[in-house]
Amino acid sequence: MAKIIKVKICGITNYPDARDAIDCGADALGFVFAKSPRQMQPLAVKNIVKKLPLLIVKVGVFVNAPIDEVSTLLDYCELNLVQLHGEESRSYVWALYPY
Repeated sequence: MAKIIKVKICGITNYPDARDAIDCGADALGFVFAKSPRQMQPLAVKNIVKKLPLLIVKVGVFVNAPIDEVSTLLDYCELNLVQLHGEESRSYVWALYPY
């Protein structure tokens, strides 16, 4: 039985890097909203995302962010998924379920 492997490249900060990652076979791209050297501003993410192919999964990376902030950024940046790296509770995760 063949394995299906999906690849996500995280820490994308500009469109040329996003395009290169896609050209190399990435299925998903991660955009960091948490404090980090690769932290992105929402408008910059939105501008990159709008140029990406529809089939590329767009992921927002968050650490202990308020749930309303995560929800707002999911919509504003047109992200498909969240990746949580903090101490988010089970109820926090379930509150994101509609997205």
